[in-house]
Amino acid sequence: MKADVLLGLQWGDEGKGKIVDVFTPRYDIIARFQGGPNAGHTLEFNGIKHVLRTIPSGIFRENSINIIGNGVVIDPVVVMSEIHALVKMGVDVKSKLLFARKAHLILPTHRLLDAASEASKGKEKIGSTLKGIGPTYMDKTGRNGIRVGDILLPGFKAKYDALVEKHKQILSHHNFEYNLGEMEPEWFAAIEELKAFQQIDSEHYVNEAMRSGKSILAEGAQGSLLDIDFGSYPFVTSSNTICAGACTGLGIAPNRIGNVFGIFKAYCTRVGSGPFPTELFDEVGQGIRDRGHEYGSVTKRPRRTGWLDLPALKYAVMINGVTELLMMKADVLSGEKTIKVCTAYNYQGKQIDHLPFDYSPELLTPVYTELPGWNEDLTGVKSPDELPASLHAYIDFIEKYIGVPVSVVSVGPDRTQTLMRKQVAV
Repeated sequence: MKADVLLGLQWGDEGKGKIVDVFTPRYDIIARFQGGPNAGHTLEFNGIKHVLRTIPSGIFRENSINIIGNGVVIDPVVVMSEIHALVKMGVDVKSKLLFARKAHLILPTHRLLDAASEASKGKEKIGSTLKGIGPTYMDKTGRNGIRVGDILLPGFKAKYDALVEKHKQILSHHNFEYNLGEMEPEWFAAIEELKAFQQIDSEHYVNEAMRSGKSILAEGAQGSLLDIDFGSYPFVTSSNTICAGACTGLGIAPNRIGNVFGIFKAYCTRVGSGPFPTELFDEVGQGIRDRGHEYGSVTKRPRRTGWLDLPALKYAVMINGVTELLMMKADVLSGEKTIKVCTAYNYQGKQIDHLPFDYSPELLTPVYTELPGWNEDLTGVKSPDELPASLHAYIDFIEKYIGVPVSVVSVGPDRTQTLMRKQVAV
């Protein structure tokens, strides 16, 4: 068996949580491979909306095992809050949720460092969610981090105290007030609860599962255009959000990757700072925001909205090796008489059809192709055959440009509002 990968192809918020939930019955194991509690994966079923920040989106399905992999950074307070909410709903979390020993922990001082750093940047801020993600990954690469496996070892408290002292020294260089004493009791209480959950060496667990014929879906967080290497640097996240991140975030060899499912919205959104070539600043953009409820599932920040950017999408497909595309929120574009699609850029006086090194607005403007829109309400559609002809034409245009089939079209937030346009290769 090989592990399939599901990830976002834009700037995050593409709808990964919903699709993982829909796909989970086909898999034995769902494994998160990077990111942290800045990732809000939203699922909706039976009229109830659920937002997961760290826990894999397969947790609601009866027979799935869910793994938080070594590439994830974990805030014990946040993950225990998620667990408490799930337990109240009757979910048997303890038997279904496993923690990689090598996953790093977010300390209270990581959150303080995040806030102090962002405050000091003023107008140059990158739009951090202030969850401590960046500082935790910095300690990981600086070989100072504390991992889940450390909490059961005798020297845990000494290691914690040493790292906190280092953080305090850094904070002393910022004009930033804080009260660590108010944050630590809740954090240590969450650590005690975390000790009761099963820890695994995820690289051994996952590879043994594949050898024994278990099916695995690796769940990505954020989006490909936020990747630390290939995203719109420096306005990116602190981890590898692309398919290669599943290898390092779970311990899977590249030749053990199977299908790569790439999720994108029928339009584009972005949260926080950074370039966004097709951004809309008019009533069309606001209409998309309102109809699509484009506000962060974790941060509640309004998302920036814009037309679909095909050069950027093709770039993301290329670096991920995407085998199937999944279009989300097609219903949100209902009512638009004309839909624009970016098919190229005017870049420093030349027309190009690829994403350049720097796509700041002063260097680049989008070149659009206009396509007819549709007025039909799609939320009650039960079959791809019922979709309007103009939407079929829109999808066909995307497939021809990208060269990868669109297998799934989502027409609403509920798990039942998911149309299998072509047979998904699972």
